[in-house]
Amino acid sequence: MFTGIIEEKGEVVAIDQAGGGALLSVRGPVVTSDAKHGDSIAVNGVCLTVVEVKDDVFTVDVIKESLDRSSLGGLAEGSAVNLERAVRADQRLGGHIVQGHVDGTAVLLSRDPGESWDDLRFSLPEPIAPYVAEKGSIAIDGISLTVTTVDDDSFGVSLIPTTLKLTTMGERRVGDVVNIEVDVIAKYVERLVVRR
Repeated sequence: MFTGIIEEKGEVVAIDQAGGGALLSVRGPVVTSDAKHGDSIAVNGVCLTVVEVKDDVFTVDVIKESLDRSSLGGLAEGSAVNLERAVRADQRLGGHIVQGHVDGTAVLLSRDPGESWDDLRFSLPEPIAPYVAEKGSIAIDGISLTVTTVDDDSFGVSLIPTTLKLTTMGERRVGDVVNIEVDVIAKYVERLVVRR
């Protein structure tokens, strides 16, 4: 489990294609400081398992399913990525419950820079639309954010200077594809209601 509070921006240092999947190596001095084989690290919001740590670089296997359902297949050497280690039971839950199980992708439709924050608008794919609510939580590339507006085919978020500086969201351009994870509680509530 994760919180959506990004610990650092990492850099992809190698991608080796293997059997429909990939072996991804990422530089991240903060997240590798105590990482070991078998640990979970979210890369742009996708929970991945560490298979090797060497100096400040960790390597993870990325299966075809993850490449197909997320934006990870579009990464290249030098790409910046958001990194977060799995939360420990004795830590504060600063964002919201994020599983690292991406529900789909969205496209950045517009970016409106402000004096103190930026307003961003994203496409809202039909399969995830029922779970997105104004003032609700959403994870975009692993970042815990609050939905500011929502309509039939798009939603908006506002980003404070800290988020713009410390995550990849400050570098995102119109047309970029991002990973989306909706609030897991909304999915469970729907399942309970539908079963009744």
